Amino acid sequence: MDYLRQLLLSESAAGRLDRAALDLARIQFPGLEHEPWLQQMNEIAANLGDRLRNFNDGRDFVETAQRYLFGELGFSANETNFFDPLNSCLNEVLQRRTGIPITLSLVYIEVARRLQMPVFGISLPNRFLVQFDDGRYATFIDPFGGGRTVSPVECFQLAGVTEPDPAMLARASKKQILMRMLQNLQRAYMQARDYPRAVATLDFLLDGAPGTAGWHKLRGALLLELKRFAPARADMEAYLELHPDAPDAGFIREQIQSIRQWSARNN
Repeated sequence: MDYLRQLLLSESAAGRLDRAALDLARIQFPGLEHEPWLQQMNEIAANLGDRLRNFNDGRDFVETAQRYLFGELGFSANETNFFDPLNSCLNEVLQRRTGIPITLSLVYIEVARRLQMPVFGISLPNRFLVQFDDGRYATFIDPFGGGRTVSPVECFQLAGVTEPDPAMLARASKKQILMRMLQNLQRAYMQARDYPRAVATLDFLLDGAPGTAGWHKLRGALLLELKRFAPARADMEAYLELHPDAPDAGFIREQIQSIRQWSARNN
């Protein structure tokens, strides 16, 4: 999972977002091969390119992409099973042609990149959108809403934002996109009580943000549930180091002491 870890460990714009997303999907599908899915993305981009009248016409690209991706190919919002972990797996989104806002946006971004079209992720609360901006034509696009164009006001409405702030429409970095995908996947695994995979997503989240005390606490609790006592203790100790005045610090110290006593009895 080198592509994913590489982008999580740095703020660099270098690196392949599609490859990193397929690395992320290996949490669910450990033996997943990248190349068939990358080739499918190449074919989608090539077919879209064949439908463009003018590669210098941004409006034509956006309108043609909507007709092709969401019309001909049928990419659509998975509203009936939003919290299905497969919605966060790029291979499954490509195969089933359905997903959640961020993965449908990722498909759009990566198809556009292959055609050298300037499309960027916009990470709003409760909604992920994309923006096309070539300096001549600019618009926001809602892949979860069938690829339709939306105004800034509509962006905030989709996100449920009551106090709009233009700063919220800033472009997301590759790392920010992947961190949000991982958080979605981690929540899905928690809801499914799939604790081993929830731990795996937290491993990556803590690669990207090692100082997040709450993630250390959660991973420690899950590791304790899985009877992986040594790493559970390490996470609990990291939590207390990052948040020594936490309201539950006393309880966490008691858990650490219980693990120490168990280790002493079993060594």
